[in-house]
Amino acid sequence: MKLYTFFRSSAAFRVRIALNVKGVQYESIPKAFAKNEHRAAAYLALNPQGLIPALDDDGAVLSQSLAIIEYLDERFPSPPFLPVTPLDRARVRSMALAIACEIHPLNNLRVLNYLRGPLKQDDGGVNTWYRHWVTEGFRGLEQQARAYSVRQRFCYGDSLSLTDILLVPQMFNARRFDTDLSAFPTLVAISTHLESLPAFAAARPEVQPDAT
Repeated sequence: MKLYTFFRSSAAFRVRIALNVKGVQYESIPKAFAKNEHRAAAYLALNPQGLIPALDDDGAVLSQSLAIIEYLDERFPSPPFLPVTPLDRARVRSMALAIACEIHPLNNLRVLNYLRGPLKQDDGGVNTWYRHWVTEGFRGLEQQARAYSVRQRFCYGDSLSLTDILLVPQMFNARRFDTDLSAFPTLVAISTHLESLPAFAAARPEVQPDAT
């Protein structure tokens, strides 16, 4: 497998974690955002969305991190990313989507660049925007994790799930933008545990080949 990635992309970070948890070997192919390599014609021919990441599995190219992660879960069933019962699966997906759909899109690099560019916001304004939406999203997620986590090791129950894979990259970014996380002790405790696991540690941005 080939993973088109960028070391600081939250979405690529998620997929790296998923690949590592499943024990899947892959080739990392970095695409530098600063050089617009993800918008080059050759890459757009592979992934018309022009986004990172993309996964090439023997010529079949997939985009969008959640679609890739669910594909990996179906192709490599162990360990599973979703619980057994329909209710538990729906709850895990709900928590994961709170990150993927409610927090991350508002903090995406192209959104922040639009704030800086056409909307002429300075770094202070952009950072305030970022922290506001992370805080709004984490508020509900903290309550859910408090209700569903067994020992503050995983977001749901006492085993790894899709939500955990999404939480760690979002927590990494929250810290990078100096977000006050004191109101989210459950999320912080869970993320701290997850970050100690080898599959998560090996996916961290600063240890990727293209990290600068």
